[in-house]
Amino acid sequence: MVSGGSGPTSWWLPRAVVALRVRVFEKVNGDRVVTLPNADYGPEVFEQVYAHPAVNGRSEGAGLSDLFWYWLAPGPEVHQEHLEPGECYDEVAATTRRILAGGSDGLAEAAGRAVAGALDEVADSRVSLVRLRDLMMPAWAAFAYELVFRRPCPPDARDLITAHADDVINALKCTGLRHPRRRDRLTAYLSERIAAGDVPHRLPASLSPSEQAHYLQGTFFNTAVVQLSEASAHVLLALARHPGVQRRLSADPEDDRYLAHVIDETLRMYPLFGIAHRITTGEVPLDDSTVLPAGSVVCFSYPDYQATGHERPGEFDPDRWDRPGARRDRYIPFGVAANRPCPAWRVSPIVLRAAVREVLRRFRLDSSASHTRSNPHRAPCLLIPRGLSPAPRLLRAARRFVRFRDRVEDVTRGVRQLVLGTLMVLHARRLRPAARYFGQPRAGRCPVAHHKESDG
Repeated sequence: MVSGGSGPTSWWLPRAVVALRVRVFEKVNGDRVVTLPNADYGPEVFEQVYAHPAVNGRSEGAGLSDLFWYWLAPGPEVHQEHLEPGECYDEVAATTRRILAGGSDGLAEAAGRAVAGALDEVADSRVSLVRLRDLMMPAWAAFAYELVFRRPCPPDARDLITAHADDVINALKCTGLRHPRRRDRLTAYLSERIAAGDVPHRLPASLSPSEQAHYLQGTFFNTAVVQLSEASAHVLLALARHPGVQRRLSADPEDDRYLAHVIDETLRMYPLFGIAHRITTGEVPLDDSTVLPAGSVVCFSYPDYQATGHERPGEFDPDRWDRPGARRDRYIPFGVAANRPCPAWRVSPIVLRAAVREVLRRFRLDSSASHTRSNPHRAPCLLIPRGLSPAPRLLRAARRFVRFRDRVEDVTRGVRQLVLGTLMVLHARRLRPAARYFGQPRAGRCPVAHHKESDG
């Protein structure tokens, strides 16, 4: 029984469920896995191993790959993040760089325009209770569409992209099961646009038209939309929970330096990646006496790594980045340069700054919801239109409601995540999408398995 959202069940059950889920996912890889940093190997070893040239396997040989391929279907086999090193990866990566190319002003303008379109649908005469991730996702869907097609995003395409990205992130967070038909609708749309010659970019020639659709779907309308939605939700929720920081930004929205520090601090405390896994293709030393053999799975924990090397790591303090000697080397929001960093490392900060400015120009943010890295509640927040002064009694009641609902949802959602996560782990192990792909003969520069996934 949860009494008032503050009884003992409301705090211990979610933690226990999360711990159990972590154990379930760890077991997927069997005994050939090491997670860094850990009690024996600290952040220095994390850095050394992550940058080692033999830690370059992406999918082949890891049980965890089956799970991620299952979650990210369709098309993980041509997704830039999951391609093994080689000519195909080089061609796909070059295509992504071309699509992401553009001047900072143009990118910021496009992001601001997309966010403004989403905010136009929010009431400007009363306080609104929203989920920040849900609010921002259609905006980033429209932004990604404009990157790929170089034209404004029509409403039907925005809805298809949003439905697909929402389905992917809900499955990844185990708050919902996958809906392959929902994803297939976007695949069909992209295939039609490619066939009609509507994509103004040169797509990888080693991919068939259907594979090109999967590449665009996975890289831009999955990863880009999901990660930008998560990042903006984290930044805005952090501002809602730290009114002093929000007031300082609102007073001088053009202060690029401070806004960059706010984004840096948010991504330090709430990194978008929890665990990144790699497979060793050769021996990798951990220390003078311990060597990881080829075929080992290494899991890199971003939250644990980024909590090191900083004073008061649990405190949200954007000013830490303004002090001489700030330890920015323990901060890898986009991965490490030596091991295929996120291709959007340049674009993301530009468009996030534009998005935050557009939101703060229109609204004051307020939230009493919890803030965790995984953000499974989608960041509940009150949007208070600029110029509106709601009664203090109304705001206090709204904050109490948000806090109460959040604590109740914490319990029910934790149980749902455990059940749905376990079901999907078992389903992924039965389908074995990555293992089956790598287990069949392949020829050519970028061979892709052609198989119909069972949804049973």
